[in-house]
Amino acid sequence: MDQLNWRKSTRSGSNAENCVEVAKASTEIAIRDSKNPHGPRHSFNHSTFQSLTKAIKSGQYDL
Repeated sequence: MDQLNWRKSTRSGSNAENCVEVAKASTEIAIRDSKNPHGPRHSFNHSTFQSLTKAIKSGQYDL
């Protein structure tokens, strides 16, 4: 996973060390915390990642 092209949202603003990064692998989408790029990473198949982002955008996980 170290060879992946990690990306952050353009909405991260000037504090780009406090966000989630994503990368596309051949069969999955990986995510990690930008503050700890060598720490834990999670990966999802494309369908699961799409469902997750849809739920986030709809406010399902808002506190």
